[in-house]
Amino acid sequence: MKKLVICLAGLLFASTLAFSQIVTASSYFNDVSDYYAKLNTYRCEIEVDSDGRAMKGNLVYSRPQFIKVSFNVKGGQILLFDGTTLQLYLPGQETLLQQPINEKTADDASISPRGLTLFKRYYTIAFETDATPVPLDEGSDVKVVNIMLYRRASSEAFESIKLSIDSESKLIRRVVATTPQGGVYRFDMKNYRLNVPVSNGEFYFEPPAYITSYNNFLFQE
Repeated sequence: MKKLVICLAGLLFASTLAFSQIVTASSYFNDVSDYYAKLNTYRCEIEVDSDGRAMKGNLVYSRPQFIKVSFNVKGGQILLFDGTTLQLYLPGQETLLQQPINEKTADDASISPRGLTLFKRYYTIAFETDATPVPLDEGSDVKVVNIMLYRRASSEAFESIKLSIDSESKLIRRVVATTPQGGVYRFDMKNYRLNVPVSNGEFYFEPPAYITSYNNFLFQE
């Protein structure tokens, strides 16, 4: 479960990517990694479906590795990484989960600028069919190129990850991650705004005094 949370956090960092001159799936992935590394900030709307439990929210990112997702649910769940600590605020449970992130942890969690490279290390990359754009959904005007990541080892939390990249804007519109048990996690991103003003204060979070905090939650048994 904890490795699953780590990978989900990592997936969020792959939410604004682009490609140029696709030759192979591997060269495509190198291109999107290079493009992502040059982004300074972005904002977008995000919809998450976690095995049938849907949530909507807003995501904001600032280079090098600041990210915050504010969900539009009662109480307002928050996923926050400020460069040193990963926090997951669950107001319905009056709980704050915290994980200090050092260089090694960041690599393990795929929440560093090297995150995409690490996905390439642990997953085999291929086009779902080929590089031909297809509708995001049946009847959709949005055309995407679908990339599949298949795990190399059974220790990886996701058996496969599907990335759907908008063929015009070159931004990821959907991530679908499937566990070996058949669990499906889907992230839909839209209304991107790239390289817009983002203040460091947006990544500051002061939890209510009455909540219970749990530290090192990702790596505890």
